[in-house]
Amino acid sequence: MDANPVLAETVRGNWVENLHRGAYAVVDAEGTIIASAGDIERAIFPRSAIKSMQALPIFARHADEQFHHTSEELALACASHHGEDVHVNTAAGLLSRLGLSVADLECGAHQPTNNAAREALRAVGAEPSALHNNCSGKHSGMLSVAVAMGIPTAGYVGREHEVQKQVRAAVEAVIGEPLTEGKCGTDGCSIPTFAAPLRAFAYGFARMATGKGIAPELGTAARRLFDAATSHPHLVAGTGHADTLIMQAFNGRLMQKVGAEGVQCGAIRDKGWGYALKCDDGNIAASQAMLAGLLLKIADPDEAQRAVLQKWATQPINNVRGAEVGMMRTLT
Repeated sequence: MDANPVLAETVRGNWVENLHRGAYAVVDAEGTIIASAGDIERAIFPRSAIKSMQALPIFARHADEQFHHTSEELALACASHHGEDVHVNTAAGLLSRLGLSVADLECGAHQPTNNAAREALRAVGAEPSALHNNCSGKHSGMLSVAVAMGIPTAGYVGREHEVQKQVRAAVEAVIGEPLTEGKCGTDGCSIPTFAAPLRAFAYGFARMATGKGIAPELGTAARRLFDAATSHPHLVAGTGHADTLIMQAFNGRLMQKVGAEGVQCGAIRDKGWGYALKCDDGNIAASQAMLAGLLLKIADPDEAQRAVLQKWATQPINNVRGAEVGMMRTLT
C-alpha cells in the first residue's frame, strides 16, 4: 500500500521537524467524490467525530418526544465538551428529567478539559465526576434512549445492549456500510467503536446534511441534530476550541466535529457535501491544520471565516518562556 501524502508539517526554527501524513474525502449525497487525497478506502475508527450519528436513536426511539430534549441537550449529545459549568449543568438537567443521576453514567470521570473549570474544582477541593467527562452529553442521550425503550440502563455501553445495537444500526444507515465485528474496538468512553472506510463517513455526513438517500425520519433527525450543534457550538466543544470557533464563524453553514487520534468529520451544509479526514499519526494539532487547509479550499469562506481558519492552518509553537520557536502548518 502506498503511503498517504504529507498534509501538514511541524517546523522548528528553520527546519522541518515532523511530517504528518493523512487522507481526506469530500463526498456529496450521491456518493460522488468531490475532492480526495490518500487512501480513502482504508477503514478508520471515527471515534468522537460521529457523535451526531450516534445520537440519531434519540429520535428513532422517540426519546425526544417523551423527554422533550432541548436544542442545547441535543447539541451536547454531539459534543466532546470541555467540562465547563454550562456543559455539566446541561447534562445533569437531562439526567434529572430521566429520573437518573450521575451514578448512572458509565463513561467514567476525568478532569475538565477547560483550564478554568479544572482550577475551579481544585479551588474547592472537589473531584471531577462523570458529568465532567467530555462524553457525558452523548451518554445522557443514550440513557434517554434506554429509558424511552423501557429497558434496563445498566450496561448500556456494552456491545450487546439494545442501545448500542440501535446506535450501530443508525450509523450503518447513514454511511451505507456494514459495521462488522472484525473491525471493532472500545472507545475512550467505553462504548463500541467500529472502523469503516474514510470515504463512508464523508458520505454519511453528506446524507445527514441533505436527507438524501436515507429514510425521511432519519433526515429530519439529522437536521435537528445539525441545527442544534451549529446553533450552540460552545456546547459541542468549549472555550477556544477549533470546532466551536469554526462553527461560530460559519453561522450554521458548517457542521464540524473532531475525533480522537486525528479524525475530523463534518458537512458543508449549503453545498450538501460531507467530509472526513484522518491524520495518520493521530496528532490532533496536525489534523486541525489539515482541516483548516481543506476548508479554506472547499468551504467558500468569507473574510472573517478565512481569518478563523488561518489561525488553525498555521499554528505557532511556543516554548515554556512563551517565545515562538516554530509552527504547525497545513500542506493540504
